[in-house]
Formats: sequence, structure tokens, C-alpha cells
Amino acid sequence: VTSHGRRKEEDEKKKETTQRKTEKMATLGGGLSSSAQHQKKKNKGDPRDAAEFLCPVCLEVFDCPVRTQCGHTFCQSCLQECLRPQKPVCAVCRASLGNWTRATELEALIHSSVAACKGCGLQVGLSQMRSHTAACSKYQEYIEEGVRTTAQTQPPIVSPVPNRYTFTCPYCNCQHLDQDGLVEHCTSQHARDTRLVVCPICASMPWGDPNYRSADFFQHLKIRHTFSYDTFVDYSADEHTMIQEALQRSLMEN
Repeated sequence: VTSHGRRKEEDEKKKETTQRKTEKMATLGGGLSSSAQHQKKKNKGDPRDAAEFLCPVCLEVFDCPVRTQCGHTFCQSCLQECLRPQKPVCAVCRASLGNWTRATELEALIHSSVAACKGCGLQVGLSQMRSHTAACSKYQEYIEEGVRTTAQTQPPIVSPVPNRYTFTCPYCNCQHLDQDGLVEHCTSQHARDTRLVVCPICASMPWGDPNYRSADFFQHLKIRHTFSYDTFVDYSADEHTMIQEALQRSLMEN
């Protein structure tokens, strides 16, 4: 009877051990299944952060993304803009642009992913985000608020270098006129104005007197400003260096 009782006890222990192993395997199996389902769901377009898909030039979701040899990605149209200069460089790292390839994997990921609109919060396919944000009034409000906040928090930038490329009309304070535009504007709008005014072009130059009022501003424009100073002048050089260079050129011409 004692031997039979021991065997019965051992059988019950084996049965209990087997049951625990079965339950553990079921738990692990359920966990693996849940992980697989999560991966499958992610592959089908789980919401993502759209910021990782923004072109550094236009700040929109990539459109026909291409990748340069230096490893940076742009919209194809944005890259074309970078190629306009005679010596094109990457807009991110300034490396020379020579070769680039279509970022097909990134493009496929954009077409299979969704993200929340920053304005209305709607989940939108990344490939449709450009057209959605263009029509979304909430997104436009979000952008305008961001611009206002940035403008309020940014300290005023005071540049020690004067602006020598655009000028303000000395008669009516019309702004952002280049040199040719200033001449044309003053000739067409103020030809009969007899006031003595300071030439804004001369005033911006290192040798200019910001207080000198020209007796005949229009004659002054025709004589002094028929060419652009930045074609001939190195603004970074000091006065002594400019004089020496002028003397040297004069000796070479004679």
C-alpha cells in the first residue's frame, strides 16, 4: 500500500509539472503572437512622427525623395534648386553635389505610413499630407501661431554690417529698392522735388557721410551711381589697403 501511494504521489507531481509547462508555453506563445500582431499592425501604417519625413529645404513631407552622395535627402524638385548655381552644394552640409539616387525605400515608407495633422489632429497618409495641410484651416492657424510666437521670442538682430544692396528713397521712404530701382524710382516719382537729401547709397559706404545733403541729387545719381560698387569694392578691406590696391592698379595701367 505504501509503494502504491508513493507511485500515485509521483504521478500527481508529474501531472502538475506538465500542466505548469503547458501553461507557461501558452503564455509565451500568446506574447509572441501579440508582438507579431503589433509588428504587422505597424507595417500596415501605424501613426508616425511626420518630422522624420520632412525635406530640409521646403519643410514639407518628401515628394519624390532623392539622397545625395553625402547622405542627405531632399525632394527631387528641391534638389534641382540646389543644382542651379555654377558650383552646386548640399543645402545641409555644403558638400559638393555630384551624384544622387532615388530614395525608393523611403518613398515606399511614406506611401505606407500615416501621421497626425498638426492642426486638426486627423490621421492622414504621409503621401497625402501636403494636399491635406494646404486645405486644412486648423493647420494654417497652427503655422500662423508658430510664426507669431517665434517673432515674439526672438531677440532683435542688430547687424554691424550696413545693408549695401537695398536702399530707402530719401524723399518718400519707400524701402527695399536696389541701386537701379532707386535711380528709376527717384527719376519717375520725384524728378521735380527740390529738397536737399542724403544719398542712401553713399551713406552706406565706408567713406560715405550720412549727413551730407546733395545739392543736385539726380545729377549725383547719374554721375556716381551708373555702376554697382560691389563689383569693384572689397568692403572687408580697410581704407589703407584699398588705397594701396588703387595705386597698384594705376601703376599697372600706366
